[in-house]
Amino acid sequence: MRYKNILCIVLVLCSNTGFFTHYMGSGAALKKWVVNENSSLSVNGSTNINKFSCVIPAYGRIDTITLNKSKDEKGIVLSGSIDLKVNSFDCHNSGMTKQLQKTLNQKQFPLLHIRFLSLDRLPVITAKPQLITGMVDIEIAGVTKRFGINYQISQDAEKGIDLLGSRNLNFSDFNLIPPTKLGGMIKTKDQLTVAFNLNMKTI
Repeated sequence: MRYKNILCIVLVLCSNTGFFTHYMGSGAALKKWVVNENSSLSVNGSTNINKFSCVIPAYGRIDTITLNKSKDEKGIVLSGSIDLKVNSFDCHNSGMTKQLQKTLNQKQFPLLHIRFLSLDRLPVITAKPQLITGMVDIEIAGVTKRFGINYQISQDAEKGIDLLGSRNLNFSDFNLIPPTKLGGMIKTKDQLTVAFNLNMKTI
């Protein structure tokens, strides 16, 4: 009975000092970020005569991104994604909006997926923006490609997290043909810049 009581005391002390968190709980999440519904995404490109910007001004739902240490402890593994409705894009021009949705095959693939995979390090979030890098999978029209992303992360006035990310990619990366207008007189260039602004909080 005496040894049993001693063992119980040791277990309680180890638990309170974080022993099990360090040695046995390595699979536990370091942090969880909740993506707020006011997050946004834009697709910026150009034609042979002008530039355009198509935006999804509000995400409209709430999702969670989980941060874990990688096995080699040299980076951060992420799990979580955002799923954006293609028919929510607004190009500020009805014709261009319809062309983009058609190009992205909105009827067959109504969602654009961004899956978060990793960060180069665990950021210390302050009001001063800092630069970090990471990897994501982007799925458009049923085709998935992996890209490196440059992020800027900071804390806003309400103690939330602002994560800004951008990446240049091409329509052709996803086997898509850039949209045209007026019988081909206006041609969209292949390269696009996808930029997103995630407003999040830690839980």
